[in-house]
Amino acid sequence: MPIYEYRCAACRRLTSAFVRKIEDERAPECQHCGGKTARVLSKFAYHKSEQRVLEEHGALPRTMDDYKDPRQIGRWVEKKFDEYGMDVPEEAREMIDAAREGELPDAVKDL
Repeated sequence: MPIYEYRCAACRRLTSAFVRKIEDERAPECQHCGGKTARVLSKFAYHKSEQRVLEEHGALPRTMDDYKDPRQIGRWVEKKFDEYGMDVPEEAREMIDAAREGELPDAVKDL
């Protein structure tokens, strides 16, 4: 009795549906707009090894103080801009590069 996901052709949003029997499976109406839906491959989760996290993000944060590290913040900012397909603004790029060299921006010096 799995839960399947369906994408609406009209609004492109996902709808989840509990299916009791595979042979009775019917695409439900969109929960958001009532449009027709088509089944999609559901996302799944997996555990990343510590090595994989290090490769993707650099040093692992071990304490809350690590989250204040401007190098961690810089990596996160770069990753988010990359995910959105945008260039990091020049002012932000300068701050990230300076933080990597040990020069903290005024906004984080007091943390």
